Amino acid sequence: MLAGCRQGQDGCRPDPAASAPAATLRLKHLEKSFFQIKNPGQGLQFIQANPVFARYYLQVGRIPADTAARALAQLATNEGLQKLGRETAAAFADSAGLAQQVRELFGRVHYYFPDFKAPATAVTNVSGLSGKGIFVNDSLLVLNLDWYAGPKASYRPDLPQYMLRRYRPANVVPELATMVADKYNRHQLTATSMLDQMVDQGKRLYFAGQVLPCTPDSLLLGYTRQEIANVKYNEARVWGHFLENNLLFSTTPFVIQKYVGERPNVPEIDRTCPGRVGQWVGLQIVRKYMAEHENVTLAQLMALKDAQRLLNDSHYRPKK
Repeated sequence: MLAGCRQGQDGCRPDPAASAPAATLRLKHLEKSFFQIKNPGQGLQFIQANPVFARYYLQVGRIPADTAARALAQLATNEGLQKLGRETAAAFADSAGLAQQVRELFGRVHYYFPDFKAPATAVTNVSGLSGKGIFVNDSLLVLNLDWYAGPKASYRPDLPQYMLRRYRPANVVPELATMVADKYNRHQLTATSMLDQMVDQGKRLYFAGQVLPCTPDSLLLGYTRQEIANVKYNEARVWGHFLENNLLFSTTPFVIQKYVGERPNVPEIDRTCPGRVGQWVGLQIVRKYMAEHENVTLAQLMALKDAQRLLNDSHYRPKK
């Protein structure tokens, strides 16, 4: 059903924030000093030299500094991790380009949300594939670049292949954008239906697309270009599946997971239908809503909590 569609060429979306100045941000490469650690004493010096990273990321304070220092020394002298560090450095050879992308992203977020302030401390790191690929709060941004070193790296995150393709250098900034979206994405505490989850994810993806106007949907969603072309071509059939099976108002977590959560495909629609297709449909609903309401700002969209009202007001009815 979903085979044989032509690949589309993703162009840049309209960019009201094109003239927004990039944020002032210095992206410090902690991995350089991290791999110079040879013993716990030097690990403690590293902690003292990077207090914000130590407090929020290493959780020094909750755990003793000497315990963290010993762990750092053990990691930094691990030959396998050193090799991964070299491979990561090769994958991210254009460190200045990465920093500029982050500055431009934060500049656009500030354009849409004037209260936004970029984290005062921003670092890259080689984590040994622990934790998550990105950590961000109001005080600290950590980009664990080894997560995104790509298929040539000796070690990769312990994830299925269909998820691993989202862990490449080009995915770092789009992933960061969706995480920043969570700061502004409002929803009802009782929003537990399929439609609630679809629209919630659609708002996150729409936000990311606005602050990264030239990032294709394939990167925003972690789909291949062929998968994007396929779901676009079969949009009416995908939407019809949700309607015909009365799925929009289901509150059963197992059912919602089938369409919104991680999964290699959705055979209930078709074996070639990509996983998380509910998120993609949610993005189309949000885009249609914004096309119907040109005066609604991104901030106003993210503040909307009523998924049913948003769907009704979007007049979303994909044509067959």
